[in-house]
Amino acid sequence: MVKKTIMLVCAAGMSTSLLVTKMQQVATASALEREIFAVSAMEAEEILADKTVDILMLGPQVRYMLAEFEAKLAPLGIPVVAIPMTDYGMMRGDKVLETAESLMGG
Repeated sequence: MVKKTIMLVCAAGMSTSLLVTKMQQVATASALEREIFAVSAMEAEEILADKTVDILMLGPQVRYMLAEFEAKLAPLGIPVVAIPMTDYGMMRGDKVLETAESLMGG
């Protein structure tokens, strides 16, 4: 199994930490080797300059940045998606991971 990296972006980088934990639990239970981490919107550019990710997922509070990240990452073949508000609000790690997996090609 190939290790894949999932980056979540939110306003401050903290509200998403619980979602990251839930996603990681599902990935581990499913025997998926995934690096899942969250950063603030302000840190995202800097992280992307140094780190290769397989998908970037935006928290609902920063979904307005979708077009900006798509423009930067589409040429690299990296999908960008806004996490659905209901999945984010209810901390559905399984659903968010499922979305990531489908966009990364499993």
